[in-house]
Amino acid sequence: MERLWADLTQADPSFDSPHGHEPILRDREAALAGGTMGVSDWEEAKERIRRNVACK
Repeated sequence: MERLWADLTQADPSFDSPHGHEPILRDREAALAGGTMGVSDWEEAKERIRRNVACK
């Protein structure tokens, strides 16, 4: 498992993010720096995702 994680966390110089991702990331970084967006720990984020995608 450790070898798999080490491989997955290596940067791949041949990988290009999809074209539309860069402006979204810039906007989110600016919102975080400006205090209009916060962060969650992973457990909180998973719970929020579960609530948002749960079948109703």
